[in-house]
Amino acid sequence: MGMELTALHWIYLLFIGLTILLMFFRRDITIVCVTGVFLLAFTSTGSLAASISSIFTSFMYTISELLSIILVIAIISSMSKILMAAGINDLMISPFARAIKTPALAFWTIGIVMMIISWFFWPSPAVALMGAVLLPVALRVGLPALGAAIAMNLFGHGIALSGDFIIQAAPKLSGDAAGIAASDVIAASIPLIIIMGVVTTVTAFILLKRDMKKGKLNSVKGFASEEVMKESEESELSLPVKRIFAVIIPLLFAGNIVMMFTLNLQGGEATALIGGTSVLILIFTSIAAHKQQALEKTTKFLIEGLQFGFRVFGPVIPIAAFFYLGGGGFEQMIGSPLPEGSEGIINDLGTALAAAVPVTKTLGAFTIAAVGVITGLDGSGFSGLPLTGSIAALFGKAIGSGTASLTALGQITTIWVGGGTLIPWALIPAAAICNVDPFELARRNLVPVITGLIVTTIAALFFI
Repeated sequence: MGMELTALHWIYLLFIGLTILLMFFRRDITIVCVTGVFLLAFTSTGSLAASISSIFTSFMYTISELLSIILVIAIISSMSKILMAAGINDLMISPFARAIKTPALAFWTIGIVMMIISWFFWPSPAVALMGAVLLPVALRVGLPALGAAIAMNLFGHGIALSGDFIIQAAPKLSGDAAGIAASDVIAASIPLIIIMGVVTTVTAFILLKRDMKKGKLNSVKGFASEEVMKESEESELSLPVKRIFAVIIPLLFAGNIVMMFTLNLQGGEATALIGGTSVLILIFTSIAAHKQQALEKTTKFLIEGLQFGFRVFGPVIPIAAFFYLGGGGFEQMIGSPLPEGSEGIINDLGTALAAAVPVTKTLGAFTIAAVGVITGLDGSGFSGLPLTGSIAALFGKAIGSGTASLTALGQITTIWVGGGTLIPWALIPAAAICNVDPFELARRNLVPVITGLIVTTIAALFFI
């Protein structure tokens, strides 16, 4: 089964080990990842010039992959800043502020609302909506920005995306590879997702409360900055006009949700709709608040938002480039093909691991989980699903049962790791909207998610 591992695979494995080791010691991994890209390119092409060029090409590829997320975060940031500067934000969030009184209530409310929106539209557009409406309320009642990011992340990119019950892209990909119906994957995944969701969110909440009590975490004001606070004095909006904007803006986002349903917009299309709406809100707020200066102020806020977006993504681009090399980006980045028979470096490593393990129910479950974790390392979440599905089918046939449960387990581990709870460049949407360090958010999620994965893998044994 699979192909022989080559020098490319061993170099990639070595650099994955190095990055994990350095992240454990809280060191920066940019140089290691760039070196990894260079060595992989040199091993593949044998050309010094092509290897040096591939460093730049890999950055270009990564930016093109991440650009829609960078842009929507930049635009939401610009809009949030002008709403704060104009004093509209305070009025807009006041109904929620009355309902959400404690940090605990804020954590669970953000999480559950995030999960529901993510089921229908996937997490990226949901993060944008949460950042605009519920994040300021959470900060006001004392939930640290990191706590809000954890809630968005675990409920959206974790629970909602790993089940994907409504859009059903994940179960279809997994099911097709395993030779079973998407509905079978969904049915098998429900108990496992409940176990995974409860373990991770409760563990994360307990750890968060502990650190808040010790004073390790403080509430940080999302996008607010001194500049914005100063600017609020210049706003020319009267209270009635602010009230009109405070009503219209949530209605526009509610209209977005209706349009997503009626026009069947998902993923990138849904994100684009929210991004476009946010630009229009920015322009009209600027015209109302700054009148003659509106042209200059709109550009100023847009520039601030774009600076924020690229500042957040700057450290991530070289790191993500290395991991994209292991997924589907190798040929575009390096300009030379993978070894014959390869399905991507990460997928080859996962297949080799599965082939090396003897077939029993317990080893099958833990191997599927390990393969899911490995394939999740490219930060895509979905790219490893065909592999985990096909390996689940192999183990299911060998064991004689449990193909659907094994497929569901592979889907959960792949998406929880790669879809945006442990890989720093995958969880950037939540980190950026909450204005927290994505690497710190990944470290915070590590114990709850690893605990959840172990408990869920053990639980899966009872369903196989």
